[in-house]
Amino acid sequence: MEHSTPEPPKPPKPPEFLESLEHLLAERACERLVIDFVHRLDLGDPGSVAELFTQDGVWEWPPPGDGRRVQGRDALRAYFASRPADRLSRRLMSNIVVTVTSPDTATAVSYFTTYRVDGHQGGMVPAGPPVQIGHYEDRFRRVSGAWLLTSRTLHLPFGGPTPVDPGQEPGR
Repeated sequence: MEHSTPEPPKPPKPPEFLESLEHLLAERACERLVIDFVHRLDLGDPGSVAELFTQDGVWEWPPPGDGRRVQGRDALRAYFASRPADRLSRRLMSNIVVTVTSPDTATAVSYFTTYRVDGHQGGMVPAGPPVQIGHYEDRFRRVSGAWLLTSRTLHLPFGGPTPVDPGQEPGR
């Protein structure tokens, strides 16, 4: 009676279109775009978020939002660069789930919480409640080896007006 050594179990097969490492790198590149978007809005040059989109990229806020739709890098640059210079904001991104759908496409859903005041002249602002809580639905495409947003759709179930920095109100 001959004993044979059983074969070790085979590791799970990655998606046919990507090897495991490529898949993880694609997910990470898309997650990075989600974070870069809010960093540029809050800490950098807001108009530069246009560089994170494809040439024909779209940012939209469909009804019941205000029905805004901005398409194309030049229009995106102008739109985001028009934010008030005295606006102080911080956005917290969470629950980022990226789904790679092909070697060159992916989607994501992420939650955001926005703290924001207008009229900021410097210094610390007393913390108040967030002015927005919602989620983004994103589509990505790899172009010449770089991942970019093709569309970003904002969904806002919780929102309100942007308050004025209490330290800048008249009479203070």
